[in-house]
Amino acid sequence: MCGIIGYVGNGDGSDALDVLLSGLSGLEYRGYDSAGIALSNGELDVHKREGELSALESALESADPVSGADAVGIGHTRWSTHGPPSDANAHPHTDADSHVAVVHNGIIENYQSLRSSLAEDGVSFESDTDTEVVPHLIASYLEAGLEHEGAFRRAVRQLEGSYAIAAVFEGSDTIYAARHESPLVLGIGDDGHYLASDVPAFIEHTDRVIYLEDGEFATLTPETVTVTDHDGTSVETSIETIEWDAEDAGKSGYDHYMLKEIHEQPSGIRECLRGRLSELTGRVTLDLLEGTDWDEPVTLVACGTSYHAALFGAALLRRWGINAQAILASQFHADQLPLTSSSLVLGVTQSGETADTLRALREAQRAGATTLALTNVVGSSAARECDHVCYIRAGPEISVAATKSFASQQVALTMVAALLSDHRSRELIESLRSIPDAIQQVLDTTQARTVAETYRDAESYFFIGRDLHYPVALEGALKMKEITYKHAEGFAAGELKHGPLALVGEQTPVFALVTGEGRAANKTIGNIKEVEARGVPIVAITDGRADVERYADHVLSVPDLEPIASSVVANVQLQLVAYWVANELGRSIDKPRHLAKSVTVE
Repeated sequence: MCGIIGYVGNGDGSDALDVLLSGLSGLEYRGYDSAGIALSNGELDVHKREGELSALESALESADPVSGADAVGIGHTRWSTHGPPSDANAHPHTDADSHVAVVHNGIIENYQSLRSSLAEDGVSFESDTDTEVVPHLIASYLEAGLEHEGAFRRAVRQLEGSYAIAAVFEGSDTIYAARHESPLVLGIGDDGHYLASDVPAFIEHTDRVIYLEDGEFATLTPETVTVTDHDGTSVETSIETIEWDAEDAGKSGYDHYMLKEIHEQPSGIRECLRGRLSELTGRVTLDLLEGTDWDEPVTLVACGTSYHAALFGAALLRRWGINAQAILASQFHADQLPLTSSSLVLGVTQSGETADTLRALREAQRAGATTLALTNVVGSSAARECDHVCYIRAGPEISVAATKSFASQQVALTMVAALLSDHRSRELIESLRSIPDAIQQVLDTTQARTVAETYRDAESYFFIGRDLHYPVALEGALKMKEITYKHAEGFAAGELKHGPLALVGEQTPVFALVTGEGRAANKTIGNIKEVEARGVPIVAITDGRADVERYADHVLSVPDLEPIASSVVANVQLQLVAYWVANELGRSIDKPRHLAKSVTVE
């Protein structure tokens, strides 16, 4: 949520401006309610605008040029938490005399008391945000005689909640930053240094990074990067190299990141599987949990799309004899699970920064449980903090609506479930290896666009499936909601008759997942007949084995595969339907309203 970019180098203000705007473009998936920058030009030069980044760029075109300024600045793209989108609420925020400018990601939980105290001292506030207390706090310590770094540290120590904060001062070529429960990464360049909420902000400039830990401060100058702890003691850091480049994070000729990422699923899954399967033994060769004494049940915690993947993983664990449950991370504390030192808690999070999931994993660790992160982002908070980590290797995912990460999560969780249950099967290995080619076949032959054109004006969309198809039905509905803004719901197929059947009609198509020809397929066909009898249009996602076509108005075909692979591949058809409905409706597909990619606040 929200995106921060900072740069300090040896060039001039035009260099810094280019870096900041490029960085904000790379971070728009984190928030696009407003955007702003602050450059040091002797004085602070601040520009910010409500709306997408293009509004800020238009304002800068008519502003005075910034060439000749120092090459230091910070920028921000906002996802609103405190106060609606507006120019006033956009970051950066400054103190009354514009001595310091601040950008912030997270939530300052004690901002109201800080604001009241500052107001009593005569401070006037221009915004509704929690962030604005920070520059005023810093200014108060400057007035008390502290230098820039001391004032910044003293102000940050007053804050409660989650934050990634960066600040610049007038007449200074230094950026000061700090983090607590909100991501912040430093980029080490040849001609300058960078900081950001996420690597895509500066990947075109450098692939060398330092990940800040909670409680750490960073000081960036054109020549140096210094990391210290809460007390100011230097911290030994390691520089890591990012294994993907700027081209990986671009659109590569596609109209939207989402469509590109849907089409990247075959290569992403091949990467997820690489080096992790043995056809000879029929075993998964993941190097996880060695030397760890864990016992059942296994608890998976996640949010949103990752929760649907967790449901899929838990179902597989149960199928292979392991007691497992998937719990919404935001409900983890309320559910008060009886965790012990032999408990295993698996956090599923694409970004590795999802606040609710991190909080659940930290609670599990405090209870003595073993924690395992299944994530996409190397160096993320979940990856660093958990006892063990399994990377899904999906590559950078920019679109807010997750697609390729869900498929890679399904595949990775299948491997984890096989490992935990000691499930050995050459058929499973062959099935997993068949998925990339099967997805490519769907991408090459899909009729999803025709289905989308037919049902673009539907009142509601319903998705049904049984067994491993149930989490996919939930995910299909979520994709439709996220990017079309139309009502959609997913159900276990047998639940339609227990209430939701009252909602169906001629304007509410039902998307039914039916593969194979066993009991689950036959039962789902029975549910299809129930809605067909009421004049409801049916779209079947099927491999054709159960003869469901005779009851369907439209068919979206998938190859004939084993059940696990079928669920992964069938989901691709639902992703494409949602994409093309949103495209038909003219929606902002990569940046759906009110949503952000990485939810770093609870």
